[in-house]
Amino acid sequence: MNDQVLEVRGLRVEFPNRHGVLRALDDVSFELAAGEVLGVVGESGAGKSLTGAAIIGLLPPPGHITAGEIHFEGQRIDGLDTAAMSRIRGRRIGTIFQDPLTALNPLYTIGQQLVETIRTHLPLDARQARARAIGLLEETGLAGAAQRIDQYPHQFSGGQRQRVVIALALAAKPSLIIADEPTTALDVSIQAQVMALLKRQCQRNGVAMMLVTHDMGVIAETCDRVAVMYAGRIVETGPVQAVLQAPAHPYTGGLMRAIPPLDHDTERLLQIDGAMPRLDAMPPGCPFHPRCPRAFEPCSQRRPELMAAGDSQAACWLHADMGVL
Repeated sequence: MNDQVLEVRGLRVEFPNRHGVLRALDDVSFELAAGEVLGVVGESGAGKSLTGAAIIGLLPPPGHITAGEIHFEGQRIDGLDTAAMSRIRGRRIGTIFQDPLTALNPLYTIGQQLVETIRTHLPLDARQARARAIGLLEETGLAGAAQRIDQYPHQFSGGQRQRVVIALALAAKPSLIIADEPTTALDVSIQAQVMALLKRQCQRNGVAMMLVTHDMGVIAETCDRVAVMYAGRIVETGPVQAVLQAPAHPYTGGLMRAIPPLDHDTERLLQIDGAMPRLDAMPPGCPFHPRCPRAFEPCSQRRPELMAAGDSQAACWLHADMGVL
């Protein structure tokens, strides 16, 4: 695709320790086109945030990429040095983290932080950069942006700070945004406003976005496609409506059944029995099979790859041809 922004192929991330090597991501592959929003969903520890960190070159040490490739706008970036990656991060790839307070420097006004970011990456003087900063804050829906630009982060509410962080992510006109749980710290009404804002930015400016979340409701409202992760692997991927309305992997189905129904009351929420396996105790075969209510003979023996499952793809033996089994 000529409008393809990001291509991740066979990504593997490992953490060496004194007992051996822990494989945190294993053969993760996906693509992202201009203007498209890809939702990455799964339980805590599934590898969602780690995938985003690998893309922007901010893996926590001693983690490192041991296999696979990451291509951004036709350029391979997984082997770039720190300086080269820094020039891409912030200018061509914007990031939004879940806690806006830690993403902002409390010692500087939001205007100083925005102007510095803009002038670092764009050929604008101080006056032009300040005008762009005010325009970005207005675009994100921050009331009284021209007056509030000289205030400090602590003078803003959580939702307002997140709008500032979004303005920072958009400041240098990036073509890709990595949004890692961007609404976790916000109340529900503010969550909806922030997600609508991000979706609008992607559509209006052709920005691709990888949205990391555990919230299926946010996925349904915001994303074009979804990738479901479990134990460091993508277990299902496809158009958002296809995956959410007809889950092809038992894990995705379990996530959907755990959502409280809106049309009637229920005494107990359904849950997926068991827990995600530890990295140092990964079961053979499909990593989900010890928790899967539909597991059968090959599940505990062989790891399934992604295969066609209706309009999506699922790493599940339920969708394999009988000849393969």
